[in-house]
Amino acid sequence: MEFTIDKDTFVKALQKIQGIVEKRNTMPILSNVLIDATDDAIQVTATDLEVGMRSNYAAKVTTKGSITVSAKKLYEIIRELPDENIRFSTRENDWVDIKCGKASFNLVGLSPDEFPRFPKVIEESFVRLGAPLLREMIEQTSYAICQDETKYNLNGIFVKAASEDGRNVIRMVATDGHRLSIAEREVEGAVPPELANGAIFPKKGVLELKKLADEGDDELLIGFMDNNAAIRKEQTVVVMRLVDGEFPDYTRVVPAQNDKEVTVNRDRLHHSLRRMAILSSERFKGIKFDINGSVMEISSSNPELGEAREELEVSYDGPALISRFNARYLIDVLNVLTDDNVVLKLRDEMSPALITTENGNSFQAVIMPMRL
Repeated sequence: MEFTIDKDTFVKALQKIQGIVEKRNTMPILSNVLIDATDDAIQVTATDLEVGMRSNYAAKVTTKGSITVSAKKLYEIIRELPDENIRFSTRENDWVDIKCGKASFNLVGLSPDEFPRFPKVIEESFVRLGAPLLREMIEQTSYAICQDETKYNLNGIFVKAASEDGRNVIRMVATDGHRLSIAEREVEGAVPPELANGAIFPKKGVLELKKLADEGDDELLIGFMDNNAAIRKEQTVVVMRLVDGEFPDYTRVVPAQNDKEVTVNRDRLHHSLRRMAILSSERFKGIKFDINGSVMEISSSNPELGEAREELEVSYDGPALISRFNARYLIDVLNVLTDDNVVLKLRDEMSPALITTENGNSFQAVIMPMRL
């Protein structure tokens, strides 16, 4: 195999798959990248058996063929080469020769026969979704993904599609047991039947999906096969194995009786919470809301450091109310919103808070209360 490729193109190709390759080295081949040289392009593939990625890049191919080589080392080498075309070739014993300017490297490769098979993707039943829509929905939910690996059914985002009032909507949900985030958007056209009952996209796959959405505003195509989801954008395909298990009934967690609505400026609340969190407990970041009329007092205390309090103007016409929450959870919610104002829907001191925007129910966050 032999091909010549632009350095920047090769760097981009190898950088893109760094988040995919297996880091734990349970199978040496999974830390390698598969490079296939075809007529006028190379195909770059990486997988950890849970998430896989394949992309095509223009190259001048002299001899067709395939090889696998360490993804990390190859990326580190190519990144440091001079800004000239790179000649990449293989020998019969699976060694790889890399030449660029006056620099040359010889790397040990592994036979492509050992590399896991990348599933063939048939795009007939794919649904088209805009990159900005996906990007925003992932941002508004991924922060609440559970980080406890033992709770495998919470280690991802639950994606569900439904037809409501003549509209097709897609919903993303994430929870770690202490907080819940729901993002919902209307979509055009039919939705995949696999999403009617919902599917759990793994955390790593969600991260790669977000990276694809960040690369531009072109549409993404999403489809399903067996127990996998496939996403295609331009010349890149990502395939991820869906999480086995049942996602909890999140609708039972969303409080329906929270009738005390507090509207507050998002930016002012955000900065106030960050200030109050400085003196809260390092582990729990507990803060207290004391709401009375049009004033919300936010306070925190730590016996070892001191205490802090601050007043904010709010819109509220209910009875006096006290609530306690983890400041970090509230800050995470405010980080993913762009509206001028947010609405805190409360019930009593020991009930969870429901956070929404003034512009409808396209976003909802639930945060459990704390005992301080």
